Amino acid sequence: MTGTDESTDDDSLFVLSAVLLTPAQFPSVLGDDFPEACAALGLEAYERGYGLVLGQDGTGARWTVAVDDVSLVAVAIAAWDCGMEHDLSPDERTVVAALPGWPLALAVAAPGIPAPHDPEPEPGEDDDGARPPLTPPDTADWGSAQRRLGADEIALQWEAWRAQFDSEDEQRHADVDSTEDEDGERDSDTEGARGEKPEPDTTRDGGPGGPDILHEGVRRVLKELHGYLESPPPLGRVRSGFAPAGARMLRADGPGWSLVARTDDIAYILLDDEPNEVLPVGRGPELPKLLEALDTIAVRPF
Repeated sequence: MTGTDESTDDDSLFVLSAVLLTPAQFPSVLGDDFPEACAALGLEAYERGYGLVLGQDGTGARWTVAVDDVSLVAVAIAAWDCGMEHDLSPDERTVVAALPGWPLALAVAAPGIPAPHDPEPEPGEDDDGARPPLTPPDTADWGSAQRRLGADEIALQWEAWRAQFDSEDEQRHADVDSTEDEDGERDSDTEGARGEKPEPDTTRDGGPGGPDILHEGVRRVLKELHGYLESPPPLGRVRSGFAPAGARMLRADGPGWSLVARTDDIAYILLDDEPNEVLPVGRGPELPKLLEALDTIAVRPF
């Protein structure tokens, strides 16, 4: 990745990375939806979005440059993802804002200049009016940013998480079967004496499953998702991406919660109130209809 200028003066920007800030794709650390993410950077929620270019100036200071040429940045990201070199050099006329700091943690640095650091305030700049440098979220403590990042990671590693869920589900059923075998005779006697059979457990969405149906947070999230179908949420609150076999990968966020799901599979919910917990939602009879409906209102990448 190269700088935006061939010179090596202090105003040069040595590009290290770039991300999109659009309704369908934005750094989730910035907010639950596109307008909130834009507000975190002091940008107008322009529907076509922005490209965010992260780099260092000639002194090593961190800068995030927002440009309105989204296609230029998207092409560069696609090339880098394929392992190809690509010179990302936005025209100065496309620059909307130059923000001190980085909103994301980067493990790289430009060679031949000082180590990355926050820029010094401009001479004469009022400290009270200066924008504090952007900083990545503190991953030491669970919070909204970590919750959204967790949901993003599940979407990226869906197969691994799905295999883990299947393994845990099989183990749970094995434990239940073992308990039923041990208590079978006693249960049979009890049922015969009462003349009735116990009702099966149900999942959080109404299908057969485990005893954790009563999780209040899950019920609240599903209710709010149904509310999105009746009253459209802020732009980018529900996003739809590619998934194998013709399915779609859904990401949805709301106050204190995140959902990640495949339209042909199950869903996972993460809550601010449940640090580091991932709550699976079984498919059942209702979840498929909800996911398909959400996909119809979701924004999609260009």
